[in-house]
Amino acid sequence: MSREERAGPAADEPARIAAARFVHVNLVAADWRRLADFYRRLLGCEVVPPPRHYAGALLEAGTGVPGAGLRGAHLRLPGAGEHGPTLEIYTYTAGRDAELPAVNRKGYGHIAFEVDSVAAAREAVLDLGGSAVGEIVTLETATGSRVTWCYLRDPEGNIIEFQSWQK
Repeated sequence: MSREERAGPAADEPARIAAARFVHVNLVAADWRRLADFYRRLLGCEVVPPPRHYAGALLEAGTGVPGAGLRGAHLRLPGAGEHGPTLEIYTYTAGRDAELPAVNRKGYGHIAFEVDSVAAAREAVLDLGGSAVGEIVTLETATGSRVTWCYLRDPEGNIIEFQSWQK
């Protein structure tokens, strides 16, 4: 069997984990409070209590990081309601520096949000200390829909996409 054949279920095959529900995306931050404030101010995210503060043998065992300790918070993402997914922002006491994310690097690349105005979202990110990755562009899909989008970086370099669809 080829790798492509093992990659996932066929269209008519049921999912192996049928009751799964998307819960959160994690960002490891140099300063979790600063980054949480950026997303709160930018998108209106709300902090989901309680604040997180974990350390000790169980965290070390679960993360595989000797001496691990972390502090942070979960922020409710916009548009998904009271029980929707969160953006989990943590700062580790045993943190490691990382290569700056790139839109074409293997692995997780960015988080995306649909907005009414990509230009206004871009300006808001820049006003709050983020930076541009590329320009605002509009592409047409094979079905004739058009999407206007751009990539930006939050103050710690994580990539955010904003997009607006037109028919």
